[in-house]
Amino acid sequence: MLRQVETQNGPITYELTYKKVKNLNLRLRADGSLAVSAPRSAGVRQIDAFVASRAGWIERARAKRPTALPEPPPDEVCRAVFWPWLEKYAPLFGGMPQIKLKTLRSMWGCCRPAKREITLNRRLAAAPAPAVEYVILHEYLHLLYPDHGAAFHAALDAMLPDNRARRALLRRSADDWKNRDSVVE
Repeated sequence: MLRQVETQNGPITYELTYKKVKNLNLRLRADGSLAVSAPRSAGVRQIDAFVASRAGWIERARAKRPTALPEPPPDEVCRAVFWPWLEKYAPLFGGMPQIKLKTLRSMWGCCRPAKREITLNRRLAAAPAPAVEYVILHEYLHLLYPDHGAAFHAALDAMLPDNRARRALLRRSADDWKNRDSVVE
C-alpha cells in the first residue's frame, strides 16, 4: 500500500508491505522509489515516524543515485562503429566470430570462446574510438585466452601497447555519462 508522510523537507511517499520480519526495513529502489517492509504488529503511525526519522538518509541516498545513462544508439550505428575493428582483427583470430549487440548494465563486452561469440554493449558505440578498439581487441583475445591471466595481458600489451590508457579513457567516458544531469538524446 502506498503511504505518504510529511517531513521538514517535504512529503515522502513510500510503499508499505507487511511481512514476517522482526524489524522495520527501508529500501531505496533503483528507480528512486522507497519501499518499507514491516512486521505485522507495527502500526502505521510507528512506520510513518520511522520513515520521517530517516528523511535525511533518504535525501542523501537519492542524491547519490546515478543519473540515467544515455540511450544506446541503434544497431545500425553500432555496427558501423564496431565494424572496422571487427574486420581488422578477424583474420588474426580465425575469422569473424558471431557478434551480438546488447544493452548491458555493467560490462562493455563479453566473449564465449566455446561458441565463438562476442557480445558488445550498444553504449560502447558512443565511447571514443580508441576505447572501442580496446574493448573489441580485448574480447577477441578471449577467444584464445578465456581468463585475464599473464598470457592474456602479454598478448594485449603486444598488440595494443597503450591499452591501459585506452581502458582509462573508457572508464572516464563511463564516469562522464553517469555524472550527467540529463539523458543525452
